[in-house]
Amino acid sequence: MDDKNLGRAQALDTASISDALDRLGIVGQCYQIKPRDINFRMTGRAYTVRYGPAAKPSGTVGDYIDDVPPNSVVVLANAGMENATVWGDILTEVAHKKGVAGTVIDGVCRDVSLCVKIGYPIFSKGHWMRTGKDRVQVEAINDIVSIGGVRVQPGDIMRGDADGVVAIPTEHENAVLTLAEKIQNAENQIREAVRSGNRLDEARRQFNYHNLQTRDE
Repeated sequence: MDDKNLGRAQALDTASISDALDRLGIVGQCYQIKPRDINFRMTGRAYTVRYGPAAKPSGTVGDYIDDVPPNSVVVLANAGMENATVWGDILTEVAHKKGVAGTVIDGVCRDVSLCVKIGYPIFSKGHWMRTGKDRVQVEAINDIVSIGGVRVQPGDIMRGDADGVVAIPTEHENAVLTLAEKIQNAENQIREAVRSGNRLDEARRQFNYHNLQTRDE
C-alpha cells in the first residue's frame, strides 16, 4: 500500500489493535459490528455517510457510491437500525468494481450471498431483506459519525477481521499502531516459547504479558 500506516494496520489483527486502544484510553472497538463472512478482511480509510429518517418526498439512499475513492472503507451510520437495510447487491457490485476496500454499517445490509461470492468485505450488525427506501435517507457525507458507539471521522483507519471492526483515529494512529505492533510481537513470542516447551505462566512473565493491556497513566 502507498499509505504506510494502512500497510501497518493491515499486518495487525483487530485484537492487538483493540488492546492498544484500551491501553491508550481510546474507544475504537465498534460494538456488535461483525463480518458477514468470517474470512472477510478489510483495511482502509473511512468515507463516512450518515442516515436519518426519510422525508416526503424521500432523499437518496445510495447514490454517493460513485464518489467513493478506491481503497476507502464506506462507513454507514444508520443509528443501529435493524428494521431496514442501507446496502444491497448493486452497491456491493459497484464498490467491488471500483476497488473499494469494504463497507461498515451501524445497521444492516441485504443480498449477503453476493458479497460472500465475490469476496467483498461487509461488516454490519446483521442482515435482513427489507429496503431502506422511503424509510431512511442520506443526511451527510464525510462528516463525523457514530458506529457501534465509536466516533469515526473521515480518514480514520478502519480495520476489520473475523473478530469485528476497530477504528483508529487519525490523530492517534502512529501511537496506536506502534503499541499494537509491540503487543502482537509479544504475543507471538509467547506462543513460540510455549511451542518450545516453556510453561505459559513463565512465558507470560518473560514477555510482560499482564501489562500489555494495562492502561497507561
